[in-house]
Amino acid sequence: MRQLIEGRPALIVIDIQAETFYDRTDEAIPTMPGYPERMTRARVAIDQARERRIPVIFIQEVHRPDGVDFGRELDGSEGVHCLENNPGTAIAVEEMGFLPTDYLVRKRRYSAFFGTDFEILLRGLKVDTLLLCGGLTDVCVHYTFVDGHQSDYFCRVIEDCVAGSSELAHEASLRAMEYLQQGARCSLENVLMAMAAYMPEPYQADQGRSTSE
Repeated sequence: MRQLIEGRPALIVIDIQAETFYDRTDEAIPTMPGYPERMTRARVAIDQARERRIPVIFIQEVHRPDGVDFGRELDGSEGVHCLENNPGTAIAVEEMGFLPTDYLVRKRRYSAFFGTDFEILLRGLKVDTLLLCGGLTDVCVHYTFVDGHQSDYFCRVIEDCVAGSSELAHEASLRAMEYLQQGARCSLENVLMAMAAYMPEPYQADQGRSTSE
């Protein structure tokens, strides 16, 4: 039976951006009820990770104002979103307690691995386990999970700190991720317990750097 944390972990905070906490009556991307509240819970995991010297990596979806990098992304249910010149695209600094010393990876597509330096960062930090939170469960979290799984990382999704485009899609994606790795679905309570028991080892990479696309 695998442990919740195998080897060295990192907390991956996916697309918790300022617009998450704006008025959501006219949102470009559909979200399930309770979406902001589920994102807010991620702050507890972030604070615990820092206390246990577990790297915190923020993932930020961002698109150029002329839309040249959207590709097929607008062919589905999503409208134009996460433009560079929109204040709502910024990381939710206050709500998530984002620090200049946190790591930041910007992405143009759904997966944090696709076309970014995310895996270079993970290798530098010698990470084995990805602890995933953020949104959407059925889109960016799911696709990042799958790419992490196919890259042989241990992947865990904090199921009460993620939210989907709908409750049905959220639950279906959690089941799909559990299908790929048994034990992938984890409660925040169990993740906090695993973090508390984690004995960090010194990293060869400098802590306190930020990386971007």
